[in-house]
Amino acid sequence: MIILPFFKNYFTFMGKELLELRRSGRLLLLTVLFTAFGVMNPAMAKLTPWLLQTMSDSLEASGITVTEYTVTAMESWVQFFKNMPMAMLVALVMFGGIFTSEYSKGTLIPLLAKGLRRNAVSAAKTSIMLLVWSIGYFLSYGITFVYSDYYWDNSAVKNYAFAAFGLWLFGVLLLCCVTFFSSFANSAAQVLLGVGAVYIALHLLGMVGTVSEYLPSYLTQSGELLTGQANPSDYTSAVCVTAVSSLVLLIASVPITSKRRV
Repeated sequence: MIILPFFKNYFTFMGKELLELRRSGRLLLLTVLFTAFGVMNPAMAKLTPWLLQTMSDSLEASGITVTEYTVTAMESWVQFFKNMPMAMLVALVMFGGIFTSEYSKGTLIPLLAKGLRRNAVSAAKTSIMLLVWSIGYFLSYGITFVYSDYYWDNSAVKNYAFAAFGLWLFGVLLLCCVTFFSSFANSAAQVLLGVGAVYIALHLLGMVGTVSEYLPSYLTQSGELLTGQANPSDYTSAVCVTAVSSLVLLIASVPITSKRRV
C-alpha cells in the first residue's frame, strides 16, 4: 500500500522535472554540449596533421622538426577522455541547485502539504540527473565511436568501451554526491563545494600507491586501458567501491532529507 503512492509521486515529479528542464532550456543546452563534444573528438584528431603542418615553420624556428604524422582512432578516443570531464563539470554545475533551489523558493511546501512524499521527490530528482547524464554521455560516446570507426578503425584501440563505462560511473558517483550534500546544504554553492572536496580528496588519496586501485578516481585513468597495458579486471575493485559508495550516499541522504525543514 505504501509502494503505490510512492511510485505515483515519483513519476508525477519526474514529469514535472523533465518539463522544467525543457522549458528552462537546460535540456537543449546539455544536448548541444554533448553532441558538440562527440563531434569535436574525431574532428580534432582529423585536424591534427593539418595543424602540425601549419605550425611547422614556427616549430622549426624553435628547433623542433615536424615529421609526417599518421592519425589513428587512438587520437579521437584520447580527445574523448580529455573532453568528457569538462562536460561532467557543466552537468554538475547545472544540477548543483536542483534540490536547494526548491528549498530556498519554498516551492515544495504546497506539494508536501498535499501529500507528496519527500523520498519520492529525492528519488525523482536523482533519477533525472542520472538519466540526463547517461543519455548525454552515451550520445557523445556514440558519435565518437561512429566517426572514429568511419575514418580509422576502432579495433586499433583497446578497451575503449570499458574505459568509457568507468568514466561514466565516476560521473554517477559525483551526481550521487549532489543528492547527498543537497540533503543538508542550503545553496548550490555549498553543494558544489562538497562535491569538489570529494573530487579533490579522491585524487589526493590516489597519489598513495597502496590504495589508488581501490578508489573511484582510478576509473578516470584510461590511458593504460586504451593502449592495452592494463585490463578491465584491474579495475574491478574501483568499480565495486564506486558503485557501493554511490548507493551508500543515496541511502544516507534519505533520513537526512526526511528530517529536513523545507
